[in-house]
Amino acid sequence: MPDDDIRIVLVDDHPVYREGLSALLGSIDGVSVIGTAADGEQAIALVSREQPDVVVMDVQMPNMDGIEATRQIVAESPHIGVVVLTMSEDDETVFQAMRAGARGYLLKGAGQEEILRAIRSVSSGEVVFGAAIARRVAEFFAGGQSAAPTHYAFPQLTSREREILELLAGGRSNPQIATTLFLSPKTVRNNVSNIFTKLQVADRAEAIIRARNAGLGR
Repeated sequence: MPDDDIRIVLVDDHPVYREGLSALLGSIDGVSVIGTAADGEQAIALVSREQPDVVVMDVQMPNMDGIEATRQIVAESPHIGVVVLTMSEDDETVFQAMRAGARGYLLKGAGQEEILRAIRSVSSGEVVFGAAIARRVAEFFAGGQSAAPTHYAFPQLTSREREILELLAGGRSNPQIATTLFLSPKTVRNNVSNIFTKLQVADRAEAIIRARNAGLGR
């Protein structure tokens, strides 16, 4: 591997896509894939050990999603650029990624040249968004909003967890949340437990206070 190659770690829970992209990028001059990971927890350990130039990160993954992994990677190694490469194009996920510290955001339909261009740009310290995403970001700020909406107050939460936190802040019980969202009681309990862990709160009351202070549940 030449010393001036861009060193990349790929993170995606789909092995076929992950290995295919690894082979594709590994065949390009100036780029070296030094490792792959199947979830956020693996990614953090691998990135901490290998210190790549760029991490190409999926969002929806088991154990730890790409948003939380990005946040922890950037906090520990701010010199590492993260390019989010995902199927999700909703505004919420885009802003979560931005707040977590990602410097690039592409959809999985992006072609090889677009992905490669984003990797090179991010490795040079630039910020890159795919064309469709860039338009949406521009439209958001053109609308006169100076910050992301209140439901981006806890970007470490998944969409489902934020939805449940909103209902918690509104005073709903677990059975009421399960009924409202058509979820099983066990699923609600698991999500509530994840929310407590991610917000680093001890109990339901503390979570509700945090959520209401951020504008949720009103």
